[in-house]
Amino acid sequence: MPSRKDFLSNPYLEVLGYHQLTKEQIQYFEEFFQIAEVLPISQDVLNQAVILRQQKKMTLGDAIIASTALVYGLILITRNTDDFRWVTQLRLWNPFESDKPS
Repeated sequence: MPSRKDFLSNPYLEVLGYHQLTKEQIQYFEEFFQIAEVLPISQDVLNQAVILRQQKKMTLGDAIIASTALVYGLILITRNTDDFRWVTQLRLWNPFESDKPS
């Protein structure tokens, strides 16, 4: 498990906006986001998001999430690794598939 508590800036909307969350899951994620470090969407992140979206069709949210991880040198923790595998410089980790990032 990563030792740093650096998390990405856009997942609050992505996660809590999911329409099938239970009340318990909502409470868990709300508590999580209260202690997580929120990273700003800087100009560097925006520039990287533009580059990614020019290379392949992707949602704005996914582009910002991937770009934030790239710019800040972080591992992107997601269950949906398929949408990001094409970004060769991006380090991915699905905690549902392995105990530690690769």
